[in-house]
Amino acid sequence: MRGLLPAALLAATMGCSVRRFAVNKLGDALAGSSSTFASEEDPELVGDASPFALKLIESLLVESPRHRGLLLAAASGFTQYAYAFVQQPADELEDQNLAQATRLHTRARRLYLRARDYGVRGLEARRPGFEKALRADPMSAVRAVGKTDVPFLYWTAAAWGAAISLSKDDPETVADQPLVEALIDRALEVDEAFDHGAIHSFLVSYEPSRPAGVGDAAARARKHFERAVELSGGKLASPLVAFAETVSVSKQNKQEFEALLKRALEIDVNARAEWRLANLITQRRARWLLGRMDQLFVE
Repeated sequence: MRGLLPAALLAATMGCSVRRFAVNKLGDALAGSSSTFASEEDPELVGDASPFALKLIESLLVESPRHRGLLLAAASGFTQYAYAFVQQPADELEDQNLAQATRLHTRARRLYLRARDYGVRGLEARRPGFEKALRADPMSAVRAVGKTDVPFLYWTAAAWGAAISLSKDDPETVADQPLVEALIDRALEVDEAFDHGAIHSFLVSYEPSRPAGVGDAAARARKHFERAVELSGGKLASPLVAFAETVSVSKQNKQEFEALLKRALEIDVNARAEWRLANLITQRRARWLLGRMDQLFVE
């Protein structure tokens, strides 16, 4: 029996190693498969399929909790699913069914926070203690993060910022805004061209709510808008819709608002297959916003 024990332990260890290897390989494949969804022409199909894909990613993370590819896929996947298939329907419902819209907004907030947690875990995987350092001194903590971590900085900030926007009655969550600001500003500093202007598009919506911004918030947002359009070659609808919804409405510039949204709707969703789904979802929001002009602008 004593002679068999080491062999049994070795077999068990090898079995765990093979299992972890298989999980990591599958994780690598899943983490790199986002282009399949991104080029889809049927948003509803993606909305129906996403929960299964996200739960599969979570089940693999149980087996391999520090797999950065899976952690990034979870952070980005939950953020995008929450926005496109939970928050957007909630926004559209708000005028007709406030109770249902509130329920969906609450669900979206929980999904954003889940995405945030995966993003923080991804940053922690390479830098143990990062979250504690971030909460203690945000600006100092993010200086340790470099260009290779920009995807985590971006998606963590995006999820966290979206959760804060839906947490007006939760002062504890709203108080985290300086952490979001530190993450996204660091991402801008080390890779401002990330993902064809994604950081600039985020900042178009964020600048008007920045607590201690320098100068005019609308002017800062416009600079980010122009850079986002430049980096995307004018083929992404998101910066157009973000600027119209945030700045044009706040300035009550109805003509600009309408022109930007119509320009977003004119974008050919087939021009860049990898942006097809994002443009279809953003164009849906553009049409919804155009239908609310009487509510958004005071004559």
